[in-house]
Parts: sequence; structure tokens; C-alpha cells
Amino acid sequence: MMTNKTRIEIDLILPSVPDTRDACVERLTERLATVEGIEAAHLADRKSPDQEQVCIHYDPNRITLGEVRKLAMRAGAELDQRYGHLLIHSQSMHARQARSAEERIRQIDGVLEAAVSPAGMLRIEFDRQVVNEDSLRTDLQNIGMGKIVEEKKRKTAPSAEVETEGAENEDGHEHGGQFGEKTELGFSLLCGGLLLSGWLLSLFTEVVASVPLAIYIGAYFFGGFFTLREAFQNIRAGRFEIDSLMLVAAIGAASLGEWAEGALLLFLFSLGHSLEHYAMGRAKKAIEALADLAPQTALVRHEGGSKEVPVDQLQVDDVVIVKPNERIPADGFVIKGESSVNQAPITGESVPVDKQPVDEPEQAAQNPEQLDSRHRVYTGTINESGALEIQVTKLSSESTLARVVKMVSEAETQKSPTQRFTDKFERYFVPAVIAFAVILLFAWVVIDEPFSASFYRAMAVLVAASPCALAISTPSAVLSGIARAARGGVLVKGGGPLEHLGTLGAIAFDKTGTLTEGKPRLTDAIGHDGVAEDELLRVAVAVEELSDHPLAAAVVRDGRERLGGESTPQAHDLQSITGRGVKARVDGQAVYIGKDDLFGEVEGTPLPESVREQVEALEADGRTTMIVRRGETYLGVLGLMDTPRETAKRTVARLRELGVRRMIMISGDNQQVADAVAKEVGIDEAWGDLMPDDKVESIKKLRKEDGVAMVGDGVNDAPAMANATVGIAMGAAGSDVALETADVALMADDLNHLPFAVGLSRQTSRIIRQNLWVSLGMVLFLVPATVLGLQMGAAVLFHEGSTLLVVFNALRLLAYAQNDSDGRGSQD
Repeated sequence: MMTNKTRIEIDLILPSVPDTRDACVERLTERLATVEGIEAAHLADRKSPDQEQVCIHYDPNRITLGEVRKLAMRAGAELDQRYGHLLIHSQSMHARQARSAEERIRQIDGVLEAAVSPAGMLRIEFDRQVVNEDSLRTDLQNIGMGKIVEEKKRKTAPSAEVETEGAENEDGHEHGGQFGEKTELGFSLLCGGLLLSGWLLSLFTEVVASVPLAIYIGAYFFGGFFTLREAFQNIRAGRFEIDSLMLVAAIGAASLGEWAEGALLLFLFSLGHSLEHYAMGRAKKAIEALADLAPQTALVRHEGGSKEVPVDQLQVDDVVIVKPNERIPADGFVIKGESSVNQAPITGESVPVDKQPVDEPEQAAQNPEQLDSRHRVYTGTINESGALEIQVTKLSSESTLARVVKMVSEAETQKSPTQRFTDKFERYFVPAVIAFAVILLFAWVVIDEPFSASFYRAMAVLVAASPCALAISTPSAVLSGIARAARGGVLVKGGGPLEHLGTLGAIAFDKTGTLTEGKPRLTDAIGHDGVAEDELLRVAVAVEELSDHPLAAAVVRDGRERLGGESTPQAHDLQSITGRGVKARVDGQAVYIGKDDLFGEVEGTPLPESVREQVEALEADGRTTMIVRRGETYLGVLGLMDTPRETAKRTVARLRELGVRRMIMISGDNQQVADAVAKEVGIDEAWGDLMPDDKVESIKKLRKEDGVAMVGDGVNDAPAMANATVGIAMGAAGSDVALETADVALMADDLNHLPFAVGLSRQTSRIIRQNLWVSLGMVLFLVPATVLGLQMGAAVLFHEGSTLLVVFNALRLLAYAQNDSDGRGSQD
């Protein structure tokens, strides 16, 4: 039975899904696999530099390629009509509120999945046959998520991607009169003021008891308002959060006549929560600041002059004029003018990058992602000196900045392994605490004490055992870490990669373009058996002009320079022989160019021993070699060299200081070349002569041994990166493929950002561990202490103190120093 394969970009089939982790991708492949004539459908491993793709295996005798593509598009359209996705920006909230919100949203008819971040990001998938978007928004409001409103249209790309709740109007006041963090803090301070007033009156004056009582009741109102509202929302959702028992404890204190102690409990609890809310808001604002980088308008060149337009009205191929000290309004390339551009807001590069115009704008527009960095510019970066004219290559909604903002927002909802563990732990811990408190209510039966004392102790235990600090310890650290990484030019897609990268002991590097410049040069052209160098180069240049491989580009560029303008023949019918070389036809003859292994596989004259000896001599000197054969005649050998990056050796040394025990270089080059480069940059292990499939197997092996991060360019290395514990793409700014493929994307094409990413991840892991010890340790201390007689007021003081401690400990990540080399996270 004959089987053919075809690949289709997921963006074309399912344009609305946020990423390939979405359930609709799995639904698509399952649906296609049931079609007669289609044998299998799966997510492609992307060995080619394309977007995310679905690979479809089909029998051409039963179904045509056109029918396969038509069926795929139809299935995608049906799924797109059936399943909707919402990414909504709400107000920041406490971790337990986020968890409770997830449960309430999942209970809405038609909602298939929901994820809520404490920073206020809601990601929802729903079934359009059960609920439409308008009804879903109304349901969100009804369950207490507040009024969902469209953000006031800004002239930045993210406004088209992200919706907001509680957006501020122009005078800066909270929109829609929603209660915000300032209101919560104000209520808490009012509670404290009333508590102090009541206590002073009862202590130093002779007023009747009803006066302080009335003041304490006022303190109860302001201190318990937000907790009561949250408890009511949880009960409506069928959940009973242990934090709601703070109210029970306060009411219990009042029933025993301890009004002052109950008011103190509510004051400390509400103050702690309002400060926690404020702190989480800080981390959220650090992420939102990314969206404010883009200017609101752009100066567009028109015939006879220029015109200022909103950036969301810019079209591809428009030419914008950017004056000195202005932010660049769109992704594009320079067609006129020279300047230095501060790219730190996007790539984290500390030194401005010199920009100059392209030679052929029309040719550059055909493939802008292949342009050198000296020509390309990004939205939100700052033009420093001279005026520039820039040709737009992406709509505002598709710019690098817009994609980064969207991906960081989505990353907020991705839970880390530790967070999943703590969530699971709480599911068992909370019922156990409640059961223990119920048992303590009957202590008066066993020991000689009044029921009121047993009741008070049980209430104190509920306060002491409430796992607030545990709930917020991980999400606060993850959110702060993601925000700090984004500000430093590193995109981390969720808590999982952030945590994993901080614990891995091994990192694998691709050689070309990662440890080396990725800009090889032709160093040798040696003719065989009397063949002139010019003849060898003319044939090689003709064939390699049809290829987009970096080595081919080097042969064409340097070969033409050596030929001095001499014409080359016309080549056609280029075929790539994966991992070996290429084949084409020149003047009616087959021409093969590739490694020596290639000529042991193809038909024709075997490789002469003299050519093999020449290849071995060049490789001993660290050259990458390419053999050229035309027809049955070997024309000679080409030698190329790729220079190691200046920063590679320093980066490897810094990674060792950070505690990375093992570093491996994997390469398709021969072992001698791999060894030479590895020795120069300070890497102990070099694995050469690897085919793409071999790289994948090597990464799988390393992952089983100790876990491994794979560093590459996110394009040719995509299969290996996908199989690593953490995939890290370099130079992701402007590269859609790199942004989509990697778990961690270094926006700049600079290895210096790798130690920063690893150091930040390790610091995040350390802070998460510290927070867990503090939160669990406090519970282990307070529970027996309250059982043995610690007062409720003291218990809530310790309780709220530990909650604030873990939050502010996590916020230290926002000040993590990028130039810190020992990974201890020195703060600015």
C-alpha cells in the first residue's frame, strides 16, 4: 500500500487557537484520522523552517492531495465554529481567589476548560453550541468576576489581542465603579482605626459599653466586607474555602464577647490580603508595561509628503519615518538612513545596535526574516540618533512585541509542577484541618474546660492552619520570574519551563549559529585531478544558489567574490538529501554536492582515495567540507569555517559557575570539526556526525539520564528542542518559528542572555523552595501552638506575616540583576 504525506500550517486550519497545546489541535488530528483514505494525522516535528504544522498520511490511490487539504480546511473551519477561545485580562487577585474562579468558570454550561492566574489573566475554552461569547461574558459577571469590558482602543497591537476587565477611564479612576485594591486597603485601614478607637475608649474612658461595641461592629463591617463577599461567591460555586472560616472565627470571638480580638483578626487578615493584592498587582503591571512600549501613532510616507496615522492602521509595505529619540512603531527593515537603535525593551541588549538600509528593498520584502539584524527593526525599540525610513513587514497585531505580550499573558495561566503539587496538597489538607477543628470542638468532653474555651481553640486552629501562604508562594514567584525575564529579553512560556530550567544539570548546544556565528566563510576550493578552481566554483555556485542553507549562502557569496564577476551556468531541479547534501542538474548533467558519506550512497564513481585524503586534511584543520561531483567526474573539495562566537567561551564558564554540571555540543559536522569548536569554547563533550534524527535520539537519551535543556535557533533544531526537557531558542525576535517552538526564547541573538535565563530560573526555584518552607513551617508551628493556648490574635499575626513574607520574597525576582554571574540574584 502506498502512503504519501502532506503538511499544512495550523495557523491556516485553526487561526483562532492560541498554541498547539490547545485541545482543538488534538480534535483536528483525531477527526482527520477517521476519514477514509487518511491513515494518520499528527503534529509535525518541523524539520523544516515552517510554522507549526499538522502532518497528514494518506493513500493517494483512495484520496487526492487536493481532497486531503480541502478536508483539513473544512474540519478546521467546523472546529473553529464549534469551539471558542477567550483570553481576558482581569484584575489581579489572591491565589485562592484564582483557584476558586477557575472552579466557578468551569461550572458554567459550555465551558470546557478554564485557567486563571493570580495576575488576573483568564484563559477559557468553550463550546459555541452550548454558550455564545456574549452569554459567557454575562455568566462571568454573574459569578462575581466583575464587569467584563473592552479595553479602550489603544494604538498598540496588544489591544487587538487582549481584552481587559476594570480598565481605567481617561481621568484615571477605576472603571465602572469596581472595588479595587485601594478600596480594599482603605476598608482595612478603617477597620484598624475603628479597632484602635474602640480599644482606647474602653481602656481610658468611662463611656458605656455600647459605644465601644458599636465601634467594634463598624470595624467588623469594614474588616469583613471583602472576606464576606469572597465567601459568598465560593458558596455560590459550591466551594467551601478554609479562608472563609476566618469569618466563622471572628463571629465565634464575638459570640464569646471578645469583640476586640475578633476585630483584630479581621483587621490583620484584611490588611494582609490588601497588601498581598497590591504586591501581585506590581508583578502584573511589570508585564502590562510591555504593551505600553509601542507608540500610538506612526508617520507614514505618502506621495508628496507624510501623514500621521494610528499604528493599528499600518499596512504591510507602508513606509514609516522615525525621527531620533522616537519609538519604532512597527516591525520592518530600514530602506533609508543610518542610526543606532536601543533594542533593550524587546531583546534585552544593553548596547544600541547600528542599523543601515538594505540594498534591494523589493528583494528584502520577499523574505524579511532572512535579513541580517543590522537591517531589521522591531516595534517598541528606540531610534537614538539619525532619522530612519522603515518598510513595514508585519501588521501591528502580528508584531514581535504583540506576540510577546500575548505569550507572556498566556504563560501566566500555565501552572508549574510545584504549583500543581501545592494545589493537590491543599485538596487533602483543607478537609483534614476542618475535621481536626470539629474534633477540637468536643475537647470539653475530654478535658475539664468550658465549651467556650474549646470553641475558641477550634477557631484559633482554623486561623492558624489556613494555607494562605502556601497558596500564594509559588504563583507569586512564577509571575515575578516571568515578568523579570520578559523585561530582560527572555520569553518564558509558563511556570513549568521556568522551574525546570532552574533544576537541570545538563545543557546541549547546537553548534552552527549557536556556539558559532552561523556565518561560515569559504576558506578552501581545491580542484581534483587538474580541475581548475574557477571551474569547481562555477558549478558549486550555480547549484548552491538554489539552496537556502547557511553553508550554501557562504559558497555563493565567497565563490562569486573569487570568480570576480565571471558568469556561472544555470542549475535546476535541486533536491535536498537530508543530512548529506544536495543534487541538481547543470548543463544536462547531475551534480552532487555534500559530505563524503553521500558518495557511498548514490550511484556512480566511488570517492577517490586522493579526494578522501584531502577531505581528512581539511577536517583536521577544523574545516567543514563539501565534495563536488559532476556526472562521473569529481571536481574537487570545498572547505568552510564557521567562527565560534566571542561570547561562547565566557557563557560556558558562567554556566559552570551557576552549577550546570554537564554541557554537550551536538552537530551534524564531522567529529574533528566538532571537537575543534568544543575545545575552543570550553565544552568537554562534542557529538559530531549526527543526522537530524540522531540529534533527537541524543536529546532523548540525555533527558532520561538527568533532564536536559537544548539550545538552538528554533528552526532547524525544532525536533531536538521539542524532545528536550526545556527547549531554548536564540535570536527569537522577529522569528515566528522560534517564538512558537521554544519553551524559553532568547529574543537577542546573544549567548550572554543564557546565563541570565538560567540564573533567574535557579533563583526562582530557590525562592519557591524558601516560600514552601516558610508557609509549611508556619502551619506546623501555629497548629500545635494554638492547640496549646496561643491566642487567636497572635495566630493571625503570624499567619498574615508569613503570607506577606512569601509574597515580598517572590517580588525580589523583579529586581534580579541581569549581570549577576553567580546566580544568587543580587538585587538592584
